[in-house]
Amino acid sequence: MKYCSSCGAAVELRTPIDDNRARHICTACGIIHYQNPRMVIGSIPQWEDKVLLCRRAIEPCYGLWTLPGGFMENGESTADAARRETLEEANARVEIIDLYSMYSLPHIDQVHMMFRARLLDLDFSPGQESLEVKLFTEAEIPWDELAFRPVRYSLEHYFAERNSGTFSLHVGELKPVPRAV
Repeated sequence: MKYCSSCGAAVELRTPIDDNRARHICTACGIIHYQNPRMVIGSIPQWEDKVLLCRRAIEPCYGLWTLPGGFMENGESTADAARRETLEEANARVEIIDLYSMYSLPHIDQVHMMFRARLLDLDFSPGQESLEVKLFTEAEIPWDELAFRPVRYSLEHYFAERNSGTFSLHVGELKPVPRAV
């Protein structure tokens, strides 16, 4: 950040009084510009023994499969974001059941939240950000073609718990994946 979004003056990075980290502070009006993690919200749309996945038509991870999800917008609840993202990416209408997983990814300033959801009907099709959408049983999931770790972990937990009929909230922090040298 170089300029204040309030007055347009230059900002400088410094730690405000009574704070513990550097922030962008306007040199003219003194406003502190806080930068917070982005919320990635999605759903696990279920129909009988299947879940709905989307093949990504955008980067990152073009061509890989994921649960419908994306960035939460200002002014919406997390459940509203899950419904909207499912509609945008899969043209699918869902009923939100409950929060199922929440993973913090501090290395990329994101928090991923997935909700269990029930498809209201089978009228779905690819949205602008999807190449295709499809229902998968557990055995059909393209595990080696999943786009994101929170999606993989959410699906692994979901299928492990589905047979018992008892679902619990899964919370964790995901560290960066070490790159091979």
